[in-house]
Amino acid sequence: MYSIPRQLAAAIACAALALPLSVLAADEPKKAVAVQKKKPAAKAPQKERVVIQVSDADPQKWNLALNNAKNVQADLGADKTEIEIVAYGPGIGMLKADALIANRIEEAVAAGVKVVACENTMRNLKISRDDMHKNIEYVPAGVVQLMRRQQQGYAYIRP
Repeated sequence: MYSIPRQLAAAIACAALALPLSVLAADEPKKAVAVQKKKPAAKAPQKERVVIQVSDADPQKWNLALNNAKNVQADLGADKTEIEIVAYGPGIGMLKADALIANRIEEAVAAGVKVVACENTMRNLKISRDDMHKNIEYVPAGVVQLMRRQQQGYAYIRP
């Protein structure tokens, strides 16, 4: 008969005892660890954003654009909208201080509508800021402003 050295026998005996203990430990239910989930920060409601192009000198088109802005605010709420009217080309003449619709521009700005004029057009037509309605804003290029606003998710309207 073959005899096993004592050290080897002791190692086998330890392994034989350890195996059932490891099986028992694996079967034991895992203890639940409390994980706190962070609540997402409340987001401010996103405003509906609209950019309106006016590139015609026609007062009827301007009135239509201003009516569009007013109707959007009336329907959705002025505090829930961002409206920007971008004027360039021949449409810029209606932003002059003495234009036929100057009072309507004033009303729109007072209601929170941002009205911007293209400085490229102003330069080409030799119009200065002194000639313009006092409450409007300016952008270097009206067409580029329209592009940027559309890329930022603004709805585009051209009456």
